[in-house]
Amino acid sequence: MIRRELWFGLSFMALIVTGAAAVLVSADTITNGHLGLLMLSLVVVAIMLGFPTAFTLMGMGMLFTWLAYDRDWHRTLDLMVQAAYKTMANDVLIAVPLFVFMGYLVERANLIESLFKSLHLALARLPGALAVATLVTCTIFATATGIVGAVVTLMGLLALPAMLRAGYSVPLAAGAITAGGCLGILIPPSVLLIVYGATAGVSVVQLYAGAFFPGLMLASLYVVYVIIIARLKPQWAPPLSQAERAVPLTPLSQRLADSPAAHAVVGLLKGRRNADVPFSHVLRQLGIVAMPGVIFLLLAGFSYKAVTTVEAQARYEIEEIGATRSGTAEGSGAGGLQEPPSTGGLQEPPAAGGLQEPPSGDTPSAPSASGPLAEPPGASSPPAEAAAAQPPAAGTAAVAPAAEGASVRPAPTWWWVTFAIFGALVTLFYLFLSFARLEIFKMLLASFFPLVLLILSVLGSIVLGLATPTEAAAMGALGGMLLAAAYRRLNLSVLKESVFLTAKTSAMVCWLFVGSAIFSAAFALLGGQALVEEWVLGMNLTKVQFLVLSQVIIFLLGWPLKWTEIIVIFMPIFIPLLDNFGVDPLFFGLLVAMNLQTAFLSPPVAMAAFYLKGVSPPHVTLNQIFLGMLPFMGIQVLAIVLLYIWPQIGLWLPQLLYK
Repeated sequence: MIRRELWFGLSFMALIVTGAAAVLVSADTITNGHLGLLMLSLVVVAIMLGFPTAFTLMGMGMLFTWLAYDRDWHRTLDLMVQAAYKTMANDVLIAVPLFVFMGYLVERANLIESLFKSLHLALARLPGALAVATLVTCTIFATATGIVGAVVTLMGLLALPAMLRAGYSVPLAAGAITAGGCLGILIPPSVLLIVYGATAGVSVVQLYAGAFFPGLMLASLYVVYVIIIARLKPQWAPPLSQAERAVPLTPLSQRLADSPAAHAVVGLLKGRRNADVPFSHVLRQLGIVAMPGVIFLLLAGFSYKAVTTVEAQARYEIEEIGATRSGTAEGSGAGGLQEPPSTGGLQEPPAAGGLQEPPSGDTPSAPSASGPLAEPPGASSPPAEAAAAQPPAAGTAAVAPAAEGASVRPAPTWWWVTFAIFGALVTLFYLFLSFARLEIFKMLLASFFPLVLLILSVLGSIVLGLATPTEAAAMGALGGMLLAAAYRRLNLSVLKESVFLTAKTSAMVCWLFVGSAIFSAAFALLGGQALVEEWVLGMNLTKVQFLVLSQVIIFLLGWPLKWTEIIVIFMPIFIPLLDNFGVDPLFFGLLVAMNLQTAFLSPPVAMAAFYLKGVSPPHVTLNQIFLGMLPFMGIQVLAIVLLYIWPQIGLWLPQLLYK
């Protein structure tokens, strides 16, 4: 008996073939453009049948290029070589293996177990604490690695048994793991954004800056949904028991505290109760306690100086040759280079006894009989004096910019609001800091903050313009190695496996680009792009209608195809249409990246569901996993609508940094 998934795939392929045949039959004359549409249909069907995407694109592309070139093999092979060379010469793609290598090293540092444990203890009082901790862990780990399969698999091994033991609903637990694990293809550093940027010719730096807030918005919507469900249906996400929320203290901390709920700052002060505790231990604990306050003061001080100091701009009195300076009508030199005056200045010296230039006055004046030669008429000052006066003026112009010091301006409102919020959080941290919370904070220091620091250093250097994506990826790969070494997970076998998987993934991406270049060239040569453009423009769509149509098509393509296939096959078709409707390719890329979240969640090719099913207990079925993913797919659609209604969610940061 044929399974339902196979029936769906066969029906979809039959629908594609029927549609292509109907277009060919209804055409009065079959042109090369119709052959281009036939090639597109055959590529989709071949990929759904399981043929490798890159080589399917290359094979179909070369076959139809040969037809477009009137069966000229030489030009066809030339096109293949040029497409391969163009891909290999693309500097942007260098960042792909480096980011992938960073992800595999971070994955093998085995931080995810301690990260999940510390987060679920820190969030224990929230409704649905385990599911919320799962989403936060997936968000951070997916951002650091960008490898969807690895995150879903590891969280399936770690979080799913814990949620099932706590009595969580199977669909809710499965949906939280699969949806959270897919965030890595949206939140930078994302390989999807690099591939889209290289395909569409959009700056990867601006894509990273633009995708940051939409990714956080989507993750926040997931968390809000889980909290609401846990409130409305507590039987689906039961609260943690007191025993599950208990945090064991170390022996020395037990001596300092009467109970785990005792205030940590008061207990750490040296007194009779901790006389038998080593002073070095107390100092270490006090240093950890003081860390948030010190970091807050340092950030506030440096950022206040940065936002209130206005650097003086150097202004030099250099004028364009031939420009007239205001205020110099009388010919007085104020310093700097000037155009010689028309009635004086440097003139040809008179030869002794020879012809001379007549004076400029109306009445000729006789030369003086006694004394040296007179100054030529019209000169305001002797050349020697003018030359002597010029250096001080030039020196004054050079010193003037240095003399103007940096000015101070008031701090902007956003700075006060941001640090007021941070200050309130730090104050609450110290007010409610018990010894149990101090132990949780130390667990977060060992698992949460190293990953966040690695992510922010990589993203911050890219977004702030301190490094290119390739340079930041190289530093991220180095940071991943140091992180694995710090946790004593870096050895020859781990390094060898990470390099092998990186080479495998990078080769797949590069061959996809080669196949995409050949396929796009063949599609354009056959006139398929012109036919699609003519068809779309003939529909007289508005900008809103075009965006809705394109996103619906991408959403439907996410059912049978992976995101890589959608980007390399269909983006070269959509991108040329954007100018006709006034759509920013950056904004369109953000919509596509958010939409392609569904490619991992929508059946029947929901890869995240199969990753989770492979490591879940036997009683967890695919139908339960699919059922749990549906609400999160609805949240993704809601996030796309919000991004379209308020595009500044994605465009504000790129416009602020790169305007």
